[in-house]
Amino acid sequence: MSSSTPHRRAVLTLILCCFMWSIAGVVTRHLDSAASFEVTFWRSFFCGVAMVVWFIYHEGVKGGLAHVRASGRAGLIAGACWATMFTCFMIALTMTSTANTLIVNSLSPLITALLAWAVLKSPIPGRTWLAIGIAILGMAMMFGAAASSGGTLGMLIAFGVPVAAAINLVTMKRNHAQLDLAPAVLIGAIISCAITLPLSFPFAASAKDVVLLAILGVFQLAIPCVLLIRAAKHLSAPETALLGMLEVIMGPLWTWLFANETPSNNTLIGAAIVIGALVLNEAMPKSEPAVAKR
Repeated sequence: MSSSTPHRRAVLTLILCCFMWSIAGVVTRHLDSAASFEVTFWRSFFCGVAMVVWFIYHEGVKGGLAHVRASGRAGLIAGACWATMFTCFMIALTMTSTANTLIVNSLSPLITALLAWAVLKSPIPGRTWLAIGIAILGMAMMFGAAASSGGTLGMLIAFGVPVAAAINLVTMKRNHAQLDLAPAVLIGAIISCAITLPLSFPFAASAKDVVLLAILGVFQLAIPCVLLIRAAKHLSAPETALLGMLEVIMGPLWTWLFANETPSNNTLIGAAIVIGALVLNEAMPKSEPAVAKR
């Protein structure tokens, strides 16, 4: 067997993950009556159920509980960050376009670099400063386009995703902790459910909505997160970040093809500038690990 086979499988696995992550926007656009907090609750609920089933299948009830408990304080911090990402992502999707939401989310590597510089005193390479400046210009164009269509608040909420992702990674590095993705995702789903449940009443989701949100919880969150655990060990940080950009391309494509959501010209130009900045930053190898996906 070729030594490159695990790498090729990891690349294909991450591409599959990106495809599954990218369906959130188009599925959300086909909901009947579920409101933003209820959308978040049901997606997080079914993600949590899927993760529990995964733990029980692989480790049994006692083994799964021990695995979650072993994550300790680091797991709680990571779980809180995942809960923020889960919640902000879905609420943003209900308030602005899929393209706006995904482009804002893709800023995680740059925000992480800034936070690591401020908290950990990690030096920022010149190319990253340049990428940050270019990305700010692109985001300014996108905010201008969103302001004309009433989506500015949704983009501001979407910023919670890359900020929480950056806090998560920097906190783990500061405490020299290893992030175990599976327990953190389960803890995040539980926290997200607890926060959004009181805000979801009275429930308005139709049976169709619940089925669609179950699909998101299982196939857009739980399964790709588990697959990512196995793929990440065979990929470098730049590879992971660049392959992750496929979600930013595929998500708006699905909503354009199957939900008639066409981004404005300014949004497309701004998105191209931001993606170009990210590619510029990731084109050369870096020592910083990639930010885990929401």
